[in-house]
Amino acid sequence: MAAETITTDCAIAGGGPAGMMLGLLLARAGIDVVVLEKHADFFRDFRGDTIHPSTLEVMYELGILDDFLKRPHQEVRELTGQIGDERIILADFSHLPTHCRFIALMPQWDFLDFLADQARRYLNFHLKLQVRVTELIMEQGRVLGLRAEAPEGPLEVKADLVVGADGRHSDVRAQAGLKVEDFGAPMDVLWFRLSKRPGDSEQLLGRVQAGVVFVTLDRGDYWQCAYVIPKGGFKELRGRGLEAFRAAVVGLNSEFADRVQEIASWDDVKLLTVTVDRLKRWYRPGLICIGDAAHAMSPIGGVGINLAIQDAVAAANLLWEPLGNGRVPVVTLAELQARREWPTKMMQAVQLFIQKRVIRGVLTMTDRPRPPFAVTLFNRFAFLRRVPARLIGMGFRPEHVRSPELKPDQNIAG
Repeated sequence: MAAETITTDCAIAGGGPAGMMLGLLLARAGIDVVVLEKHADFFRDFRGDTIHPSTLEVMYELGILDDFLKRPHQEVRELTGQIGDERIILADFSHLPTHCRFIALMPQWDFLDFLADQARRYLNFHLKLQVRVTELIMEQGRVLGLRAEAPEGPLEVKADLVVGADGRHSDVRAQAGLKVEDFGAPMDVLWFRLSKRPGDSEQLLGRVQAGVVFVTLDRGDYWQCAYVIPKGGFKELRGRGLEAFRAAVVGLNSEFADRVQEIASWDDVKLLTVTVDRLKRWYRPGLICIGDAAHAMSPIGGVGINLAIQDAVAAANLLWEPLGNGRVPVVTLAELQARREWPTKMMQAVQLFIQKRVIRGVLTMTDRPRPPFAVTLFNRFAFLRRVPARLIGMGFRPEHVRSPELKPDQNIAG
């Protein structure tokens, strides 16, 4: 079957947070953009659900925040945890210099659907689902586009720039030969859900007990639960049996005793293999990687989505004008990496420190833990909670929308 050929300014592989936000911003600026997503929709269970103040601020700058907040979500204004028997307030977002001083909890598929709806308002935005990238089109060391498999048959996309936004197992970065530096992680995470019932007490974000970290996220009518285990420990945990796992969950939160049977089989428990890595070089002529394709983050702090959004905003700020002129110089791609690499390195350094100095110790601990003295100070001095709130909520270099918006009569559908 002959391949269908399309030509565009920018081809984005991956319809996750980075890819969808970049697609929206570029289309808004008048750039013809095609987003290729290999799945039929955005529905994937147990993806990150935390939309941080930095991302909410971007939506305010785009004029779409009010519409976003009309969608079902929960708002977290403080992060609390329990270490052993002591409850700690870890972060207070009420002092952030943003319009939304909270974390919004929303299923990622709803967030991506919202971005897609906003992007479709622009006639030069094109989202193609069930399209799997198979090959990069190369000529004399430069990427000129990509080849893909679509439901209708082979597809060839010729583009002035290809963006790899296809996640931590990126096919694009592998085909481009970009080298990945893996920093390791001492843990994996088991995700599952339990129903929420009237009378449930306010849940702590995290509980730290000997050998385990347990996180619960309020998703409205259910609790999304994360059970942190030592790296590679899932096989051993399964070997103890499902009933032992249920008992361990009840031991962490006795309120779940009346519903833990909802974990009917191991099929209800999803394993997230934690990876922390970063590309040494994010680009080559005609191609740039952003989001998880450039840097896989630990789930600590739930910052992955928001770092990906920041990448997309910075990319649009730097790329819209050269894309409008027909070709992006390599020096501009290097500038984008330089701008986003520093905050990525800093955030990964914080995550790696917590993984090595805190998580690893907890997962090997046999005695009931006690909070370190420095952590207990968060309860005594409220102003200290602003530090982790700023770090989690805003990151090290929050980006602001600098790319332009076309006049409504120029390029908006309907």
